[in-house]
Amino acid sequence: MDSAMKTEATGRPPQTPAPREGARSRLLRRILLGSLAGSLLLGGVLVLLPGETRPPAPGPLPGAQAHSAVRTGVAAALPDLAVLIEERETRLREHPRDFRSWAVLGAAYVEQGRRTADASVFYPKAERALRTSLRVRPKDNAEALVGLATLANARRDFRAARTWGEAARTLAPKRWTAYPQLIDAYTGLGDHKKAQAALDRLTRLRSGPEVRARAAVVYWDRGWREDAAAALSDAAAGASSPAEEAQWRERAGQLAWERGDREVALRLFREAVRLDPDQRAAQIGQGRVLAALGRTAKALSAYQVALDRQPSPQYALELGELYESLGMVREARVQYDLLRQRVRQEAAGGVDGQLVLGRFEADHGDPAAAVRRLRAEWRRQPGIAVADALGWALHRAGQDKEALKYAVIATDKAHGGAVRSAPYAYHRGMIERGLKRYGPARRHLQEALRINPYFSPLHARTAREALAELGEPAVTDPPEL
Repeated sequence: MDSAMKTEATGRPPQTPAPREGARSRLLRRILLGSLAGSLLLGGVLVLLPGETRPPAPGPLPGAQAHSAVRTGVAAALPDLAVLIEERETRLREHPRDFRSWAVLGAAYVEQGRRTADASVFYPKAERALRTSLRVRPKDNAEALVGLATLANARRDFRAARTWGEAARTLAPKRWTAYPQLIDAYTGLGDHKKAQAALDRLTRLRSGPEVRARAAVVYWDRGWREDAAAALSDAAAGASSPAEEAQWRERAGQLAWERGDREVALRLFREAVRLDPDQRAAQIGQGRVLAALGRTAKALSAYQVALDRQPSPQYALELGELYESLGMVREARVQYDLLRQRVRQEAAGGVDGQLVLGRFEADHGDPAAAVRRLRAEWRRQPGIAVADALGWALHRAGQDKEALKYAVIATDKAHGGAVRSAPYAYHRGMIERGLKRYGPARRHLQEALRINPYFSPLHARTAREALAELGEPAVTDPPEL
């Protein structure tokens, strides 16, 4: 009341004592912080105080990240896939006519089966989901058609993959996701011109890491190793998730391994596992390289860790041959039994295991049975890998003259076999040696060891022994063809 009276008498408010310097500073700081807080709340982060760090931007939710991955055909982390599958299953219980959710669920099941090698469970579920999507929406459903093409490629049914992929392309020519599946299907059928045409169309429609990685596969098959390596490096640099980057690092590691660069391959495989601990192909790659470096105990451990979680028949074959090279025959037989068992289980999921089974039978079982299997496979889908396997099986069965025809297809650029493969060159060299074509045999065995001196714990040793027996070329040797 006294203050009010003084104001009325003087016309000025009463004077208050001036604050001390420290109090004034605290007051100004509170005003500044209050204004800053308001700015942060109303307008977003505008400035950071000294010593503070910007909080990381929130990434996509696990289900959303896996959704994006499966729709674009790249790797998704297994925990994210589990979230996506649960989300789609919940959604479909409430909305069973959501054809897009059925298609996404089917694609997620394909990826889950691929990542776990549990094809007998996930591939039939994928097919049911994708066909349900088509029943709900028979027309204008390119997403389900692409999913069925992806499933067929995963099953190594390249004819079916071609059929579904071409149907998707006809329905939606500018939908880029059909073209990677067509590239895989055409390659598996040995139609390299159409694979290149599909890649050309893909690169006109889309750019990005998944396209660069797909181009790398085509470059690789054509023997353009430097281009393939550059494309994979670009793909890894542009990846949108750790699982995707791990996928491209693993493929780059395979390429480094195939050209015999052990240290680079090991580094890339380790990077892939660091980015995605569930990247089993990279763990197998580590085992392969560690064995070549003479670090046998660690190699065996890497193989076992991968096989425990992803018991692929191909991985079992590799580990069995590593055991066999070490004289551990009983352990090798355990892996060969696992291979047969896994081929049978995968067949229940629609997977064509004739190629890996034929390769196994040729070297460790019944070569005549391998020839029968691989002849049928060649008639059905005559890709380069089948040509190589059939040629080798014929050699092991004592039919070198016919074997050479298929070995030439697998290694001769005129027939599409441009990929520089140490095993393919080794097979051709040994077949030519059996035919007493010593000049070409020497050249192809040397080529195999030049490409990758460590290509197989069993067969690299045989290649060196065969070369030593052939000796240096004689002056009277006929010219090499």
